[in-house]
Amino acid sequence: MASSSDPSNPVRERKKKGAPIKFLVPLIYAPALPLIRLSLRHKPVLRDRLFGLVLAGAFAHGFYLVYPLLLPP
Repeated sequence: MASSSDPSNPVRERKKKGAPIKFLVPLIYAPALPLIRLSLRHKPVLRDRLFGLVLAGAFAHGFYLVYPLLLPP
């Protein structure tokens, strides 16, 4: 086994610290859904359309995460 101080080894790539952004996106739209329902109570047409758009975006994002081979990176 080669040690990490072996000069014959090529330069290793540094690993990224932290979670990728694509896994943190639900932290934005998950709280937005109840806030849309509560804040737009008196405008039902706008509320339902905005809620549907955010929900469709959430499902699209989930599809992107579950099927990474079908979509380009």
